[in-house]
Amino acid sequence: MTAPAPTPGPATSGGPGYLYRKVALYLCDHPDQLFKVGEITRAIGAPSTGAVFEVCKKMAAAGHATHHTGPHRFQITTAGIAAAGTLPNPGPGSRRTSRANHTGRPAPVIRPSGEEYYPRRLGPGWDIEVLRKLRTQGLPVLLYGPPGTGKTAMLEAAFPDLLTVPGTGDTTTDDFLGTYAPKLGGKRGYDFVYGPLVVAMRKARALLVDDATLIPPKVLSVLYPVMDGRGTITVSTPEGREPVKAVDGFYVCGGHNPGVHGAILTEALSSRFTVQIQVNTDWDLARHLGVPKNVVAAAIDLNADLAAGRIGWAPQLRELLGFIRVRDNLGTTAALSNLVGIAPEDARTEVATALSRHTGQTITAFILGKR
Repeated sequence: MTAPAPTPGPATSGGPGYLYRKVALYLCDHPDQLFKVGEITRAIGAPSTGAVFEVCKKMAAAGHATHHTGPHRFQITTAGIAAAGTLPNPGPGSRRTSRANHTGRPAPVIRPSGEEYYPRRLGPGWDIEVLRKLRTQGLPVLLYGPPGTGKTAMLEAAFPDLLTVPGTGDTTTDDFLGTYAPKLGGKRGYDFVYGPLVVAMRKARALLVDDATLIPPKVLSVLYPVMDGRGTITVSTPEGREPVKAVDGFYVCGGHNPGVHGAILTEALSSRFTVQIQVNTDWDLARHLGVPKNVVAAAIDLNADLAAGRIGWAPQLRELLGFIRVRDNLGTTAALSNLVGIAPEDARTEVATALSRHTGQTITAFILGKR
């Protein structure tokens, strides 16, 4: 005979904070929904609506949930989702335990900005692990995809020692090698300051050439000797021409936004990036972080139009995370209007139409009204 499954105990059992954990984890499983207190109480099997209401108010006071009145309703926030990932297992009878306990996914990685990066699948493993392995093997990597899909965030998470050269049409060789800067401490004169390429070569650090394909090819040629096996460059300093040799651990990676005006991936540059990885927005991650399903669906439709060349812009993860922050402060309607307003002018009509179609609301750009 098989022993019968244990009957779940009351939601208030299990020690201090047990009910808080159950409420928080339940809301985290439904990030795009507003719940009445009674709905939460029934879903988690709690014996007291009043106790659940007190928990929800505590979550709202901590910034982990939004509190709507008339009637009282609660919704998890981005901060609440992040906090729920650190909660202990609620124990037997729970409808949910921490996602990390069952999915085998690595924990979020903290970037230098303090923001979390959620690793994604890449080939046989996770992106962070794969990128670090490529570095140990000396295989330069180029990440390409629309702006705002998380390319820079991925590299910052993989390489805490990352130095960055932002690419524009005005980037010069000096931005890589170094230039003169005023002396510190108010002293007269100038000192020569080595650029990020030289620092990375000498200090065994990773160097990101961001928006690499916006940089003039003549300027980018300064990288070629250190990417094709020679590992040495020459820098002109006040003392003369100085050779610089890359030490073990130095690594070059790049970012490329295809379709951006002026972005050209030359054969000379492409051939030096041994590994090239396409990066698109992770829609499941967007939902997990609290972006409503209907907004994600609108973004997916707009990205299909972008891929087909029917529009020139579509929201990516960066814009969707911005939507959450605006929603948590100004409400959903304002956040939808803002999502239209941040689109380029020639794409606003299509963005507004897609959002209206999926939300059932008439959405226009965020515009200041009359006094």
